[in-house]
Amino acid sequence: MIVVRKNIARTKGQRALFDETRYLFDITNEREWTPAEIVFSANDRCHQENLIAPLKGGVRALSSPTDTLASNWAYMVMTTLAWSLKAWWALMLPDTAGCWRDRHRDEKRQVLRWEFKTFVNAFVSLPCQVVKSARRLVLRLLGGNPHLAIFFRLVDRLRR
Repeated sequence: MIVVRKNIARTKGQRALFDETRYLFDITNEREWTPAEIVFSANDRCHQENLIAPLKGGVRALSSPTDTLASNWAYMVMTTLAWSLKAWWALMLPDTAGCWRDRHRDEKRQVLRWEFKTFVNAFVSLPCQVVKSARRLVLRLLGGNPHLAIFFRLVDRLRR
């Protein structure tokens, strides 16, 4: 693993606002390359990633591994599982509820078309309080978003 530290000075006009430090990690199993060769290889790969960035959809599967197919394969498996979770979630949504049928079908199609980042922000990254009392586990949502109605429809479906 190679760690590159970048010091970035943020300015507005000629006025310095603040300094920012970022760390970039390059992971590889190529032991014969020098650290500089690994960093340059990763930078070349990043340019190619920019060309296919719209297809990644926020999963970032192609941004970490370099050099061998084994490391790329592991990250691609993680990406596939993440996309499968999103698709499974959308396909499990019920859409046969009487007068709301058309709206529920539209919401189902909408979730299927979402980028992964939108899915994570809407359904996975919900602020929640976990309370354990009287042999029960209570989960309390502490925040909200416009997609909670869809979230609770799937929760009801999974409870059956």
